[in-house]
Amino acid sequence: MTYAPDADSGSDSAPDADPGAGQQEAAPQWLAEDQRTVWLGLVRLLATLPAALDAQLGRDAGLTFFEYSVMAFLSERPEVTLRMSELARLTNASQSRLSNVVKRLEQRGLVRRVPCPDDGRSTLAVLTEEGLRTVVEVAPRHVRTVRHLVVDALTPEQLAEMGAAHESILRRLDPGARTDPRRLDRPGT
Repeated sequence: MTYAPDADSGSDSAPDADPGAGQQEAAPQWLAEDQRTVWLGLVRLLATLPAALDAQLGRDAGLTFFEYSVMAFLSERPEVTLRMSELARLTNASQSRLSNVVKRLEQRGLVRRVPCPDDGRSTLAVLTEEGLRTVVEVAPRHVRTVRHLVVDALTPEQLAEMGAAHESILRRLDPGARTDPRRLDRPGT
């Protein structure tokens, strides 16, 4: 439940602290109708877009969107290699989830794991030649799907607004920009 239709949805001040931070919450601050509409639209988008991307990638390459994302991150590195911990950070996945996905990709010959030569404790994920071929083959169809489902559905103004909106939300969810792939190219990150 996100709103109470019969309750006053306004409030003079929003709580500063995260409700889960141990402070006792006052009466719920329900969403106004326009806020509820936007929130439920986002919930629908988060449920339907990944399924559509999974369907396209499954049809074209037998991959899930998450598996493709792992391979795409690797393909964008000059050495097609990342530490598993860095890959987990970028994909916002637990080490366990990423390890299981990389194991499946290894079994298909798309990725391999090797010990890090600089650090005996770390493991590197390396995109194989077959994995790179798969990304190169699938990427044009994937981009076509992304364009069709997202980019072409929006005006340039809506696209800019969406970018600004998701950056505002990401600053709250990921204040250190841990999952921002652009951080890979910044020294010291």
